[in-house]
Amino acid sequence: MSHRKFEAPRHGHLGFLPRKRCTHPKGKIGAFPKDDPSKPPHLTGFMGFKAGMTHVVREVDRVGAKLHGKEIVEGVTVIDTPPIVVVGVVGYVETAIGLKTLTTVWAQHIGEEFQRRLYKNWYRCKKKRFSSVAKKWAEDVKEKCIDRELERMGKYCSVIRVICHTQPQLVPTDLKKAHIFEIQVNGGDSKKKVEWAASLLEKKIPINSVFEKDEMIDFIGVNKGKGFEGVVTRWGVTRLPRKTHKGLRKVACIGAWHPANIQYSIARAGQMGYHHRTEINKKVFRVGKADAIGESGSTDFDLTKKSITPMGGFKRYGIVKNDFLMVKGSVLGNIKQHILIRKSLLPQNSRKAKENVKLKFIDTSSKVGTGRFQTSEEKKKMYGPTKKW
Repeated sequence: MSHRKFEAPRHGHLGFLPRKRCTHPKGKIGAFPKDDPSKPPHLTGFMGFKAGMTHVVREVDRVGAKLHGKEIVEGVTVIDTPPIVVVGVVGYVETAIGLKTLTTVWAQHIGEEFQRRLYKNWYRCKKKRFSSVAKKWAEDVKEKCIDRELERMGKYCSVIRVICHTQPQLVPTDLKKAHIFEIQVNGGDSKKKVEWAASLLEKKIPINSVFEKDEMIDFIGVNKGKGFEGVVTRWGVTRLPRKTHKGLRKVACIGAWHPANIQYSIARAGQMGYHHRTEINKKVFRVGKADAIGESGSTDFDLTKKSITPMGGFKRYGIVKNDFLMVKGSVLGNIKQHILIRKSLLPQNSRKAKENVKLKFIDTSSKVGTGRFQTSEEKKKMYGPTKKW
């Protein structure tokens, strides 16, 4: 159809305006799942680092679907998730204008990577910020300071969250400062939440204590930046006819004579990408443990001993040495990007959400060029003895 005279669907979603560069590359959780007091206290989020993509072969187990019982190939993303450390508990009181902080309880010992994030110049500062906190944990003062604040929190607060940070030394980046974020505690009443959250102080939380296989989860972060783009690429509008004067990748009419200004809804050239976004309902195919033996890439059908890391490492990332998540499809952000992971806000009643995923094969061939071998042993067996220099 060359043109529409009367109607045409608009291009691009106006709900995501303004499409400008995100002020900070760190994701922020705007809402947490609805609390259910009948469940035991649990965390509702985590943070990981994007390692790369590969593909798997699996059997579809959805009764009624056309592909039921058949093998399919699907792309998956591997998220490196080293344990996070809990260093604080925060209590919030509900007010007419939103949540308000009542009090915060800090751990006795707080790591250097956390404190580095709070100082502008780590080498010149006196590093005294948490010296007074450690004194509150002394035996003669603890009852008046720490226990009293935790009691107030359980009595007045309706929302309890924990302050966590990552361990940058476990990830193949040059960072020395930890990423700091809050995670809400759901389940049980306020007193149970406070007791459970206080028991986590200074402890390392693994990924398998928060998420499990076949769960549907959300990812929050900043997507890839693509710089300044024109209207056709940025908004998907139709190109003008071939004989158009002064270019055809444009919007012909950008508004009426009056009002004498350009409306916000008109597609214009500008920044594309590097926006804060939330991707919902990603299915977890595997929650893997730190690979000590080299079997994290094996399945019940493929007994070859191999790690989840492809030959030569993930491109621009390297080797995954920590616990990891394997998620269906792509995930927003660049490689090594820190991404917040959250439990789904929506009830999961669909057949896809309830499906039990059975992985038959995980591809671990090199992602640089055309990978042919799954393991280095397979490559040596194929080539035979090589010349020694």
